[in-house]
Amino acid sequence: MIEFQPDYRQIEKVLYNQRPDRLPLYEHHIDLPFIEKVMGKKIGFEGGKSEDYEEYYRQIIGFWKEMTYDAFDYEAAICDIIPGHGAISGGMLGPIQTRDDFNKYPFDEIPKIFWETYTPHLEAIRKVMPPGMKAFGGCGYGIFETSEDLVGYESLAVMQYIDPDLFADIFVKIGDLFVALWSEMINRYDDLFVFFRMGDDLGFKTSTLLEPDTIRKHILPQYERVIHLVHQTDKKFLLHSCGNIFEIMEDIIATGIDAKHSNEDEIAPFDKWITNYNDRIGLFGGIDVNTLCLNPYDDVYRIVLENGRKFRNISKGYGLGSGNSIAGYVPVDGFMGMIDAVKKIRED
Repeated sequence: MIEFQPDYRQIEKVLYNQRPDRLPLYEHHIDLPFIEKVMGKKIGFEGGKSEDYEEYYRQIIGFWKEMTYDAFDYEAAICDIIPGHGAISGGMLGPIQTRDDFNKYPFDEIPKIFWETYTPHLEAIRKVMPPGMKAFGGCGYGIFETSEDLVGYESLAVMQYIDPDLFADIFVKIGDLFVALWSEMINRYDDLFVFFRMGDDLGFKTSTLLEPDTIRKHILPQYERVIHLVHQTDKKFLLHSCGNIFEIMEDIIATGIDAKHSNEDEIAPFDKWITNYNDRIGLFGGIDVNTLCLNPYDDVYRIVLENGRKFRNISKGYGLGSGNSIAGYVPVDGFMGMIDAVKKIRED
């Protein structure tokens, strides 16, 4: 059996909205518990030395390669290291509720914390990256998600009415933080990434989480600042955003995104994304997570084979994967049904 040779240029073509030579696989993320479930062993850091980081990423990236991905996800998660983190998960308020909280919040300390935390990870990835592979990602979390973590979703929704100036200032400050972190990420680690990506869930099943005009006014201008930085380096930019965001998709495309990921059949069939947007941007996904979770291997294989061939044939730039990500609870048989169907499509 010939060992799979990754070629990141295949997935890169999707960002240029071009047809890859062979169908690439893409996932927003594959959770560590799922990888451990497939590999049948625990994977983790056993120390804090550079060799420990390298061994960890050698195994993680090795899994993606074995599953025939040309690139893998890595995001240095901003929210995970900000002081007072936790409100984004619900059940608590964020550290900024008033103007005084905002003025006192240690924004200036975040870059130092960020780089102390993530530099060992990025350096290890650089050392163990297999030939032909690259990462996609960059700085994790998005503009809106960071506002949720700093304030809390409910409090944020109220703040826009009771203190609109503070509401506006928070998004500008988050934009400033993102520009600082993304500028340094691009400067230091541009060579690691085939493209850069932001994940920012703006919607749920029936609509956006904030009013469309609010997103247009306060969030999308901050996207544009990051996208401009990315494009200055001749790299492409993907937006991952869950939910029903059709009302603002034209505005999102206008920010300069090169590709989009995340879809749920309950919101719209993937054909709608292709019909409405694939003339202008690349698309990833297409296989609803429920398909992988609720069907045996043979059914997943058949569904992915049929839909994967169809999506590839009617699309320009397209990469196949789940509509969201591979969580720990996803059955191995469902996942492998998808992987094996893509291998078959590549033989066409």
